[in-house]
Amino acid sequence: MSPCKRRDFLRKLKVLGFLGPYNGSKHQFMVYENHRLAIPSNDEYSIPQLKILLKELEAILNKSISNKDWENL
Repeated sequence: MSPCKRRDFLRKLKVLGFLGPYNGSKHQFMVYENHRLAIPSNDEYSIPQLKILLKELEAILNKSISNKDWENL
């Protein structure tokens, strides 16, 4: 796994079926069905931050996302 640019992260979320990003009060967010995922505003996500975001994604999508699957999106 390697750090991920914000624009690449948003593109991958759209591939997974998320809509947005929409403006929120402090952060932008994206929507998947009735779930909201806050999108941090920094330009690049570090590996620890990316791992946290991927855990949230897995909970929202109710499926596991391997590092290989994530890189191939």
